[in-house]
Amino acid sequence: MRLYQPCQEDPVMLSRRALLVSAAAAAAARPPTARAQTAAVLGSSETATPATILRLQRRAIEVNGKSASVLGIRQADGTSGIITEVGKPFRVRVENSIDQPSLIQWDGLTPPWQQDGVPGISGPPIPASGSADYDSPLRFGGTFWMHSHQGLQEQSLMLAPLIIHDERDRAGEQEVVLMLNDFSFTPPEEIFAGLKKGTNMPKMAGPAPSMPAMTRAAQAASAPDLNDVKYDAFLANDRTLGDPEVVKVEPGGHVLLRVINGSSMSNYHLQLGQLKGELIAVDGFQTEPMMASRFPIAVAQRLDIRLALPREPAAHPVLAVLEGNRRRTGIVLAAGGAAIPRIAETTGTPSPALTLDLERQLRAAEPLKPRKADRMHTLNLTGDMARYIWSINNIPWNKDVPPLPIAKDERVELVMVNQTRMPHPMHLHGHEFQVLEIDGKRFSGAMRDTVLVTPGRRVVVAFDANNPGL
Repeated sequence: MRLYQPCQEDPVMLSRRALLVSAAAAAAARPPTARAQTAAVLGSSETATPATILRLQRRAIEVNGKSASVLGIRQADGTSGIITEVGKPFRVRVENSIDQPSLIQWDGLTPPWQQDGVPGISGPPIPASGSADYDSPLRFGGTFWMHSHQGLQEQSLMLAPLIIHDERDRAGEQEVVLMLNDFSFTPPEEIFAGLKKGTNMPKMAGPAPSMPAMTRAAQAASAPDLNDVKYDAFLANDRTLGDPEVVKVEPGGHVLLRVINGSSMSNYHLQLGQLKGELIAVDGFQTEPMMASRFPIAVAQRLDIRLALPREPAAHPVLAVLEGNRRRTGIVLAAGGAAIPRIAETTGTPSPALTLDLERQLRAAEPLKPRKADRMHTLNLTGDMARYIWSINNIPWNKDVPPLPIAKDERVELVMVNQTRMPHPMHLHGHEFQVLEIDGKRFSGAMRDTVLVTPGRRVVVAFDANNPGL
């Protein structure tokens, strides 16, 4: 469950990740993502960098043969999201063309807190027909994304890729962006109301226990609670496996696969089939390379995977299988004139729940400098499954909850203990962090902005408080 707890008068975000401290692509006929289009200039200087215009729009896509009205973030030429370069200023004007307020968060970036995009905290939402300007430096490159932080708009696909090129990119390497989403024809407000009443929840043996009362030992022994919403479809770049996106690639070529889990509630196992991929970054931050053909990806996480394709013409499906389920989505990399096979939308057997096995193995290419923590906060992930209320240290978010005290330039450790039966991807706004401990075992793990905390587990992350604000 990505838990976003806004002010009491706002609806709770229907998603699967908890956003700490600061409270957490598509196109109808999806055009290829392109360089940022420039259209306006922010500031009065004649040398100011032209701004990229992003429009919040309503659009139509086809899902399972039916038309669906969804939202989107696009430039005037139909480009979904932005591709830019590290070192360039991030100058963007967001124009709200929908009939309701909205505000966009730049997931994984570290702008000044007033530009973070959380309504009621970093600033007010953009009203219908209004606009907002953003201007901040890009300190690092990688695979990121943008999404609405207003109400339940993210579930309606108000999101897009945000790719920042840097020195890691290789000439002659084809880039493929894969955005994963869960989708329902049911309005998100109706889904959320059903969760609160328990009507959308999968049947379990016996009543749901009181989450705060459960011990970690009991948590570890019980079955995890997965996939509380029965979605109509799972999308890869706006399409299902009934009509997947087919990306032409060169036999013997090299591909950088940028995978973004933009789902609201769903974690996946990414499967490369007969290919082996070299994982080089998570959440945009470089890791020591790791070869595999299967990788876990939780809500809001990103994976950068290098693929070396065989020289023979072939079709290479890249599939995302829902954890604890048989359903899947994906795209096909088509090398040469190979026939494109029909791919079933379900697997033969259910996949397992995601674990922290990969997280334990990941090592940051550029870890934090060794330093003793100046401050530590324990965050018990708690909740009431029957009422579908989620909390930290048994306190659901409200506008009167005092913030966690942190001083500028401190090394801060967050100890996250999951006392619920649900896996929680945990995301930190405004800072990147390093994973340093899982269940008492310390190691120099990956730099990230989102980490999965599975039921009954303890995960410790550390960050340097170098971006003051809320």
